[in-house]
Amino acid sequence: MNEWSNAKLCDVANLVLGGFLFASPWIFGFATGAPWTNAMICGVIIAVLSIAALAMFAIWEEWLNLIVGLWLIASPWVLGFAGTVAALNVHLAVGFLVAVLAAIELWFMYQHPPRQTVSH
Repeated sequence: MNEWSNAKLCDVANLVLGGFLFASPWIFGFATGAPWTNAMICGVIIAVLSIAALAMFAIWEEWLNLIVGLWLIASPWVLGFAGTVAALNVHLAVGFLVAVLAAIELWFMYQHPPRQTVSH
């Protein structure tokens, strides 16, 4: 597999994770409020960034996915719903996976930057 297909696989995985996060309040019965709203908003952001990355790759999309992933990890404590087991576990798991996938894509880009052609 070449790096382009690896990046696309990461973006497709992020799209699935964003959809799962968006649906998780219904699947796991989150209480309304911070966990519900955070899951919905972050799920939409991850999905939109993934669709944008699939349409045309840009490095900034991966940085934003990394930030959203890290936010998902911190948000149960920042927003005060760390005591809710289902919401905590979903936010931690999805946040970790999104952050790792973004870090992998960033690592690929900085280890093997795309070739630039120079016309004379």
